[in-house]
Amino acid sequence: MDPPTDGIELKPETLEEEKEGGPLFHCDFCDAGVVDKIAQSFLPGLASACIDNTTGGLFKTPATVAVEIRKEMVDYLVQRSENFVAESVVLEGVGDVEVSADSYDIISDFVDDFVHSKRNFFSRVSGWLVSEKREDWIDDLVQEMEINGFWLLNRRSTVAQTLLKNLDFRNAYHCNMNFKSPGDLEKHKLNCGFRTLSCGNEGCDSSFSAVQMEHHDSTCPFKMLPCEQKCPDIIMRREMDRHCITTCPMKLVKCPFHSVGCQSTVPQRTIEQHRSDNLPGHLLYILQVSHKEASPEALKQRVQELEKIASPGRLASARDARSLTYVVKDLEAKLGPIKVQTEKKSDEDVKDLIDLREEKTDVGAKQVRFDAGKEAIAISESTLTPNESFN
Repeated sequence: MDPPTDGIELKPETLEEEKEGGPLFHCDFCDAGVVDKIAQSFLPGLASACIDNTTGGLFKTPATVAVEIRKEMVDYLVQRSENFVAESVVLEGVGDVEVSADSYDIISDFVDDFVHSKRNFFSRVSGWLVSEKREDWIDDLVQEMEINGFWLLNRRSTVAQTLLKNLDFRNAYHCNMNFKSPGDLEKHKLNCGFRTLSCGNEGCDSSFSAVQMEHHDSTCPFKMLPCEQKCPDIIMRREMDRHCITTCPMKLVKCPFHSVGCQSTVPQRTIEQHRSDNLPGHLLYILQVSHKEASPEALKQRVQELEKIASPGRLASARDARSLTYVVKDLEAKLGPIKVQTEKKSDEDVKDLIDLREEKTDVGAKQVRFDAGKEAIAISESTLTPNESFN
């Protein structure tokens, strides 16, 4: 039996205001990012419910039931959110059932439950729920709803805010501050952490709560930043990687003389300075390729000779190994063959060489005498008569 009201309508907040000693003014700000995320989940859920409810039917299409099912969906979500605290108490006392503390996850579960409740008999008993065609139909219906403005985002956001305030009992995603005067409320709204801000970066249309400003600023793809490789350019964050590996003058490149031995990796804009500073080394690499038999000392001497006879800037103007090789060959034609220095033999080395030659000579002479003796024996045997040879 309902208690008598004496013709006065009582609201829950009226009792709260009496306790506080007067009417209260509430801050209604919510986390814009979470609200948008929740609102974006409604259309796919509604499309799924409409399609699963009419699958296999002959008289209804998803579009014809969309208005009715949308109303049922909103009523269902609001009622579930209002009863959530009581449901949580029951569920927490049942075995290992876990109750999510994240409002978005809770609402996602509510949407899934609603979609499941709207499936018709054919959807339940057939393989429709796991078919690829179902996913395609859902995507197509969502796109059609967005194009036709069937359920505008701002209206979905209003529903999302209502659900969020009912579920966010920890006040993680909405402000629960109350004030005794409109003036106090307005002052608070100017600094409320849940007030909605818009990104100031050109091209970004994101909205977020003030408490998320720092996070958004650190991830916004449209923010202009100094080049990570310290070049003078200011680059949009989403273009930074492409800039650094393609057009950035400070990108690291191999030395143009890499093919002949220089292993240096230098910023692209300093390549000219690298060639100038390392010209003697590059010359040495070129000479090592064309004079493999020459000693390091001879090659270094030839580098000095090349630098001495070359006209100013001629060697430095060669931009790669091929062009420098042509210059070196032209200059070497004037210098003549490279001088290959031989090492002076020590006295012991000379003595050993003489002994070796004499030893070879003695062996040769003995071999000659041995061959001559064999030949003389053969001749003497051939001159004997048969009887003499047996005696």
